[in-house]
Amino acid sequence: MTLMIRFHNTLSGSVEPFIPIRPGEVKLYTCGPTVYDFPHIGNWRAYVFEDLLKRFLLFSGFKVTHVMNLTDVDDKTIRGAKARGLTLDEYTRPFIESFYADRDRLNILPADRYPRATEHIPEMVGIVKLLLDKGFAYKKDGSIYFSIAKFPTYGRLSKINLENLKPGQRGDSDEYEKESVHDFALWKAKKEGEPFWETELGPGRPGWHLECSAMSSKYLGPTFDIHCGGVDNIFPHHENEIAQSEAANGVKFVNYWLHCHHLVADGEKMAKSKGNFYLLNDVLAKGYDPREVRFLLLATHYRKMLNFTFEALDQARASRNRIRDFLVDIRGIKREGGTDPEVSRLIEQARAEFVAGLEDDLNISEALAALFTLIEQANSLIAKDRISQADALALKSFVIEIDEKILMIEPTSVYLKVDSAKIALTSDNVVLKADVSDKLDSAIQKKVEERQRARAERNFKLADEIRKELLDQGILLEDTKDGVRWKRVQPPKS
Repeated sequence: MTLMIRFHNTLSGSVEPFIPIRPGEVKLYTCGPTVYDFPHIGNWRAYVFEDLLKRFLLFSGFKVTHVMNLTDVDDKTIRGAKARGLTLDEYTRPFIESFYADRDRLNILPADRYPRATEHIPEMVGIVKLLLDKGFAYKKDGSIYFSIAKFPTYGRLSKINLENLKPGQRGDSDEYEKESVHDFALWKAKKEGEPFWETELGPGRPGWHLECSAMSSKYLGPTFDIHCGGVDNIFPHHENEIAQSEAANGVKFVNYWLHCHHLVADGEKMAKSKGNFYLLNDVLAKGYDPREVRFLLLATHYRKMLNFTFEALDQARASRNRIRDFLVDIRGIKREGGTDPEVSRLIEQARAEFVAGLEDDLNISEALAALFTLIEQANSLIAKDRISQADALALKSFVIEIDEKILMIEPTSVYLKVDSAKIALTSDNVVLKADVSDKLDSAIQKKVEERQRARAERNFKLADEIRKELLDQGILLEDTKDGVRWKRVQPPKS
């Protein structure tokens, strides 16, 4: 496969051809969660984008070594642990376990390594010693700071203005605003009531920015291919990573920086500090499927802001159902015969356009447009009775291939070949596509209407109870932008 992959590199501010350091291999580092709380879906937007990137690199034939850190010591985790009277490990463990569980529910490929900051203190101490020896760092009141004035290229990534920088001005907080440009803490002196480590630097703990430099260089080397994160990581976190890493090692830190834009709620950045956030469980409790959430987070280009609404989630559900219904429909094809050259052409065109979209800085909108155009054109041929069973198999194979390898919005791995052309196996039920003539009896119809009223009144608990009650009777309800749809199913086993 000849590829022309291009990524927008935050460092250069332009779209560049992707050329890995070693042909056929990609070393990828992604900023993981700070495990002081449960991640909200704004956090998952970045992780889903990174999963799309990784899956496309694998699809393109690259071997990918992926490292994602877990920040289990910083200002936030220390405050949380102290408030609850727990050790850092006791406090952060449930949040780490929850992160792994949500990752799996969203069909995100696990990283090769999840290094924890607290397990890499010696590596951090080693970097600080190098920076002291080379004159890039200095001691003050038991803490150690990086001197920005000693690193002339500081600001390349974030394009910040350093004119107001006052030499020697220091900051101890892990996170600060763009206007607060100052020397940053590499090592923080021991404080009463805080965890600390006895080291050659004296008793204390690492600064947040130091952690990623130590863990990425240990597992990926001093220079690697791609570093990802949210746009809010650009400054100060990633800018400081570059400064301390390149000053310590004397080589370029990262070749390509890819940053994902915010997920907003009603126009405002989703954040715990604003109180306008949803956990994944909050969304699923309203009756949505994790794959619908994944589709929503996936379907907007990673460098564009994504506005989260439940209406947008309903649209994601409808788009996913379009793909699911197409796969069910082509199972019903009965016509025998060979393949139609027109179908083969449509599939190859869709494949080329799908890949070309992702090659162009992961333009998922173009890729999905290619998929839905194929579905539309194939449905037109179905209506003209021009699709044979062989054509249907080719169409199904293509859709399943790109879903299983890249999109992961449908549990296609559990589709089974069956005699009935109307049966397709999902993760939960055997779904029968309802005949047009099939009708619901009046009692069930009233239940459907009652559920619709409950949803309109945002009484999701009642709506979910009715949906489950109907499912137990063999009626599966699906909410789409055009209204509720129903299918007869095999009731779940008790």
